[in-house]
Formats: sequence, structure tokens, C-alpha cells
Amino acid sequence: MKLSISAKIILGHVPLVSVMILIAAYALASLNEVGKISKEIVERDIVLIEAANNMISTLLAQESYGRRYVILQSPQMRELFLQRSKAFDAEIARIRTLQKQDNIPSGKLAVLHKEFNDLYEDWLKNLGNATASLTREYDQKIKGKLDELTDLIQTMVSDVKQNQNRQILRATGAGLKAFRLTAILASIGILLGIGSATFTIRNIARSIHQLKLSTREISEGKFDHVPNVTADDELGELAGAFGKMARRLARLEEVSLDANPLTRLPGGIAIENVLKHRLAGKRPLAFCLIDLDNFKSFNDRYGYAMGNQVITTTAALIQKSVSKHGAENDFVGHIGGDDFAIITTPDKYERVCQYMIKKFDKKIIGFYNADDRANGCIRGKTRQGEEVRFPIMTISIAVVTNEEKTAINHIKIGEIAAELKGHAKSIPGSVCVVDRRGKNVSSAPRT
Repeated sequence: MKLSISAKIILGHVPLVSVMILIAAYALASLNEVGKISKEIVERDIVLIEAANNMISTLLAQESYGRRYVILQSPQMRELFLQRSKAFDAEIARIRTLQKQDNIPSGKLAVLHKEFNDLYEDWLKNLGNATASLTREYDQKIKGKLDELTDLIQTMVSDVKQNQNRQILRATGAGLKAFRLTAILASIGILLGIGSATFTIRNIARSIHQLKLSTREISEGKFDHVPNVTADDELGELAGAFGKMARRLARLEEVSLDANPLTRLPGGIAIENVLKHRLAGKRPLAFCLIDLDNFKSFNDRYGYAMGNQVITTTAALIQKSVSKHGAENDFVGHIGGDDFAIITTPDKYERVCQYMIKKFDKKIIGFYNADDRANGCIRGKTRQGEEVRFPIMTISIAVVTNEEKTAINHIKIGEIAAELKGHAKSIPGSVCVVDRRGKNVSSAPRT
């Protein structure tokens, strides 16, 4: 039967009820304080960090759709722009529901975001009479407002992290104080001569000591330290909460450090860790290495801003393909530049890849101007005056599964995928090349 700390003390130490109740009351009060701190970190600070990451991603997407609408004047782009605007406002509404609104500039975020939207609205109204100088003026104002919003969000995240450190140090102090006073009261109980009291007190002291150590280790960024508390009581529950908090903080820190700044997708470290974890668990998987063909020539002709739009559009398309045709726990990562990775299951990769190729080929043509679309390529000249042609961008996918490969590791999978990708890029059009049971099978190229 599960008993609270006070119930255990009363039932086991009737002659020492007064001393034991005092120990339990103070320990519970201290633990309650630490629990409130942990709860605030989980329910407020972590939610704020998540909301901040969502706002940055949403804001970048909104800005991207806004510029595409200015260029293409497509109602669909305008609708996507408005959807991202609503999503940003939803995140502001979300953080306004949190307790303790100190250092949360939700009002200023809302004002700046409205000013950002108004700039785009004014620009759209003046598109018909737009001059080069007016376009540059709106472009500079929008970039400035975007930077101002991003800086404010990053400042909010920095304040939240500083608050986390203060809260963790506060919890450390509370745990240390509780440990010292409980030790003194426990000594009094020992002097009263009850052996069972000694046993109970030592268990309580050990648990609190473990929590104190965990608090200190977590405050120093060692998120892999979990309190060694096995008691089936409040201390055990608090230890479990510490473990969950530490794992969540570790994941958030890893994602924050490793995420690609443009697409906000996990980077190379996260991809490697997921691949190793699934291989270690002997789970069937398909590793898809994705690369854009002729991206550099596009970037050289249209500029890095358009190149970034292609990258973010591709990232969104990959995520949509996985969401629509992949498995529940599929993983999408951004290695860097125009290289992406998907970790799915052998029974899902084919539909994911074929859907991705179909949608990419349909969407990418819209990034080229009318002349290049008509020519079917980008025309240029070398320094020697020789004419060269760069085809419209295509997508190459190399797929490696662990079917029939029980001894394969993540390094070998990467090597095979890189080799297959080189083969895929030599095939005209968008293709998916698969390494399966020693046989290379490639999809038909795009015509």
C-alpha cells in the first residue's frame, strides 16, 4: 500500500510522533517549494521557449509568403501569408495565458507584428505605382521590422533562460536548507532511541540529497543527471518530475543548438543520434538523403534570397510529404544547404519520395522567370565565351534501408547514401535511387 511520508512516520514511530511530524512538515514544505519551481519551469519557461521558436519559424514563413505574393501576386500566397499571421497572433495569445507576465513583452510583440503586417498591406496597395526607390524603401522597412521582432523574441528567450537559472539556483538553496534542518531533527530522533526512526530519516535525507545534487547538476547544464530516488512517495514523484524536466531541457537545448537557422529543422547531430538510436533498437528504417540538382546555378542567377526561398519551400514540402504519407514517428532533418534527410520505415518511403518528386517538379518551375521557363534551362557563358546551359532544378533522393542488413551501422548507411546520391545526380530529372538487398532500383526520371 502506498503511504505518504507522514503516514509512514506516524505508523512506524508512534513514540516519536511529534519529532517525526516536524521533520515531515518541513521536508514537505521544502519539497513543495522545489516542486512549484519545477512546475513553473515546465509550465511557463519551457512553454515560452517553445512559443518563441514557433513565432520565429512562423514569422520567417510569413515574410517568405509575403515576398512571394509581392512577386507572383498569387491569392494563394496571400492566404498563406494571412494564415501565418494568425498563427503568430495565436502564439502571442498563448503566452498571454501564462502566469507571471513579467519580462514577457506580449504587448510589444503584438504591436510590432501589426506594424509588420501594415507595412506589407501598404506595399501591396502601392504595387501598381511601385518604383524602384519605393520598392527598396518598403524592403528596408520590412527587413528592419522583421529584425526588430526577431531581436525582441530572442531577448525574451534570453530572459527566460536567465530566469530558469535563477529558479534552479533557488531550488538548490531550498533543497540544501531542507537537508540541513532535516538532518538536525533526525539527530534528535536518533537520540530518542528508535531504530526505525533512524532508517526512515536516512532514507529521507538520502532522497533530499539526491534532489539537491540533481538540482545543482541540472543548473550547470548536466541534463543527463537523474536523482537516484526509488521511494514510492512524494520524493519519488519529485524525482520523476526532475528526470522529465532534465530530459525536456536537454532536448530543447540540443534542438536549439543544432537546428538549422533557416528552416528550424534538426541538424546533423540530431540526424545521427536518431539514426543510431533506431539502429540500436533494431527497428526497420529507411534513410532518405535528399539533394537539389542545379541549385548553385539557380542561386548564382537569382540571388541568395530566392535560393533561401527554394530551401524553405523544399523543407516545407518534405515535411508535408512525410506528414501525408509517412509513419507517425518519422524524422525530418536539414543537413545544411540544399541537403536534407528523412528517417522513415521501409513500407512508407516509396510513397513519400514519389509524392515529394511530383510536388517538387510542379512547384519549382514557379521560381524561374518566363524566359528560363520557356527555354527549360538557365543559359550562360563561360569566361571563354562558350555557351552553357543549366537545367531547371530537380530533386535527387538516395534511399538506404536496414532490411537484410542486420550488422549495418549509421556510418555505413551514410556512405551508401552518399554513393547512391552521386549516382542519382547523374540521372536526368528528379529521381529516387534505392539500395535494397544488394540491388539498386531507381525511379523513372522526370520528363
